Amino acid sequence: MRGHISAHAVCTAIREDIVTGVLPPGSRLIEELLAGRYGVSRVPVREALRTLESEGFVTIRHHAGACVAAPTEREAADLLDIRGLLEPLGAARAAARRTAAHLKVLRGVVRLGRERARQGQRAELRQLDGWFHETLAQASGSASMAALLTQLRRKIDWMYAVEVPAREDRSWEEHGAVLDAVARGDGERARTLMAAHIERSRPAYRLRRPAAAPAVREPKHSVNTMRAGN
Repeated sequence: MRGHISAHAVCTAIREDIVTGVLPPGSRLIEELLAGRYGVSRVPVREALRTLESEGFVTIRHHAGACVAAPTEREAADLLDIRGLLEPLGAARAAARRTAAHLKVLRGVVRLGRERARQGQRAELRQLDGWFHETLAQASGSASMAALLTQLRRKIDWMYAVEVPAREDRSWEEHGAVLDAVARGDGERARTLMAAHIERSRPAYRLRRPAAAPAVREPKHSVNTMRAGN
């Protein structure tokens, strides 16, 4: 049974445990222990670790094995700089390539975001914000760009905690302005508004500083019952 679990599912499970801090930076990633933890064989674990190495979440050294990467402050800051360049480009492309379906989803997300912000219901706002940016990336019409932006957001979520601004309604008004520009097909305005939105949000990002932890020592759950296959 174990051999039928895909490396993609294992990769998703390990990545989520890294992003959420279950596997902190510097933790050793021992194939046998990970296989037991996720209820799989070592083969998909090995493949998953190679994928995560290519994404920057894992470091693999010859004769030393794998461990969760421990990015420097400079590397973390670079991610925010890259986001500041790439997301405005994605917004400009979305203005030219978005579909009616993309606009419908974006309008629904912005409407919900504005409502929750006015009502002070902050619990859902982080998820709605991610939904907005991910849909906008998909609307760019570029699978490569959407994949890069998704990976970038995962790494930023891993390295940074975000302080909720005192006025979430302003942030959602900015989302709405970007959406209006995209709907009108005004790529330059969408690019400018997104760049300004990202720059204004930057002070809210605080670098996480988790202490390194030892490798996981006993199984806790199986991929079969996790959200890893979603």
